[in-house]
Amino acid sequence: MNGVPCVRVSQCHAQQFRKYFQSQGILDLSFCLHKDSDGTVLLPILPSCLPQLDLQTLKNRLASNGVCEIVWSQAPQHSKREKGRTSRNKLMKIIQELLESHGERWTEDLREDIPHSCQRHGDLVLLGDSCFSLPIWKEVGQELWSAVATGLGAKRLAKLSRISRDGFRSPVVTMLLGQHSWVTHIDNGIRYEFDVTKSMFSAGNITEKLRVAAFDCRGETVVDLYAGIGYFTLPYLVHARASHVHACEWNPDAVKALQKNLEGNGVSNRCTIHQGDNRQLPLCDLADRVNLGLIPSSEEGWPAACRLLKRTTGGVLHIHQNVASPLQNTAMNHAALRVSAKQADRAVWQAWANDTASCIGSLLQDITGGPWRTNIQHIEHVKSYAPHIHHVVLDLECRPL
Repeated sequence: MNGVPCVRVSQCHAQQFRKYFQSQGILDLSFCLHKDSDGTVLLPILPSCLPQLDLQTLKNRLASNGVCEIVWSQAPQHSKREKGRTSRNKLMKIIQELLESHGERWTEDLREDIPHSCQRHGDLVLLGDSCFSLPIWKEVGQELWSAVATGLGAKRLAKLSRISRDGFRSPVVTMLLGQHSWVTHIDNGIRYEFDVTKSMFSAGNITEKLRVAAFDCRGETVVDLYAGIGYFTLPYLVHARASHVHACEWNPDAVKALQKNLEGNGVSNRCTIHQGDNRQLPLCDLADRVNLGLIPSSEEGWPAACRLLKRTTGGVLHIHQNVASPLQNTAMNHAALRVSAKQADRAVWQAWANDTASCIGSLLQDITGGPWRTNIQHIEHVKSYAPHIHHVVLDLECRPL
């Protein structure tokens, strides 16, 4: 058949299937996942793996009450990895021709100084701090940035040099081409607008934003303790249908973007912004759910989160954390090492979750004067930051006894 083979699944099961297919080497990484108009998600599969797919077993294992079927996508989009490879080759050709026109010789050092990846926000491309670092680029001048923009299909260029230590984790970004630094980024049907010189956008959190979007929060009051420009606030409002979200943020630049995004997505009437330090938030006893989306740790926000939960019914805390895993015995063979590493990672995540549940239970008892039951509902792996450091989210149910 023509097209790319895909497995169609319900959106709520998409991440489970994606992780399973990727772990088994079945997922075709050269194409993107695609959300269809009926709300299902198409997962591209390597054609050579089709014969080994047992859909009934997969459905029983991962989605007993959901959709699971083979379809053929006629117009799949290439993944960022595949697009990036093609884009970099085109950029290198243009830059090489530019340098040779200036009488410079193309070298391997210059080749390695071309960006391997970048962030794209509409017509603006944000370069990382590890590219175009050699002195020769300054000699070429502004002509270089015009050539880079042409090679990357952009109208505006900016370069991230570092993250500032201003307490807000503001990016230090220089505009290289173009003056206007506001951009638009669309994720899962949600429109985010922000100033790239003032705020960051974490594309790596997309799986967690999709998971939040699949929650059913109708009738719930949610508090987002670290709202930023609305990374999780907006999925709670737009897709999870929360009745009201209290969004806490102390960076005035992020608050400006958050206000703009709430209005742009038509949900400003269901959100209250609290600008300032969330540890001094004058609210309590109102939340069915609290999102603590700060890494490397949100521990400073735990007392505030406990005060916010409803005293009579409790609720759920979504606690983000960077968890470090132990080093493995490198003498093991590769397959055994990989299995052992995964088991070790999960054991460390579970131990952290157990300690966190115990700590939260004690905090709740100290704050309310009565005993509480904490239940670990789920531990979600969001992404790996570095070898042995993993961003995870603990879904912790907290109920008064």
